[in-house]
Amino acid sequence: MASKRHGLSIGIERTGNEFFLALKAVGKLTHEDYEIITPMIDSALAEVRDPKVKVLIDGTEFEGWEMRAAWDDFRLGLKHNNDFHRIAIYGNHRWQEIAARVGAWFVSGEVKYFDDEDDALDWLNG
Repeated sequence: MASKRHGLSIGIERTGNEFFLALKAVGKLTHEDYEIITPMIDSALAEVRDPKVKVLIDGTEFEGWEMRAAWDDFRLGLKHNNDFHRIAIYGNHRWQEIAARVGAWFVSGEVKYFDDEDDALDWLNG
């Protein structure tokens, strides 16, 4: 049986109180994926007062969540609700655009879906 690749890769850059998170979701995310990524994000933001986080999520290889992982994603968003300034989701599926709209209800910052990575980056930095 062949193993199917899944998980999150993360890049974190910081300038003063401004953070840039680059996330790439691959395959179908699991609870175990969030057990790894959540402490990394928590740690990066813990020592900064009033962080302003810009997030680029590459969902071009993303297939969705297991049920428990969807809950983990929701909880992570609520926990850092006020930290996220702008979230750009770059993908290639209509359901990702719908998920971005629903996700926008649960974070205080702006959330926007893009079909083009350059457009997403321009919006984040604009």
